[in-house]
Amino acid sequence: MNKTMKKTEVSKSRKQLVGTVVSDKMKDTVVVEVSRFVKHPKYDKYLSKDKRFKADDKGNTKKVGDKVTIEECAPISKDKKFRVI
Repeated sequence: MNKTMKKTEVSKSRKQLVGTVVSDKMKDTVVVEVSRFVKHPKYDKYLSKDKRFKADDKGNTKKVGDKVTIEECAPISKDKKFRVI
């Protein structure tokens, strides 16, 4: 690179999901259940698919039943790869 060229950083967009808190029993961690509808390829019926993610919750501010948005981040532990926004 020349001295006149500037280095620019490209920020990657992080995956954001909306779900419901189903467990808040761990320290600084909540379990968030994300639901989505998927169309069955053969029967053309819509099915509800649920997936649970562990998310970092600093200060334990979220409680069971809260609707939250979680964002993908660098791995915090073995299972935690999301944080609560």
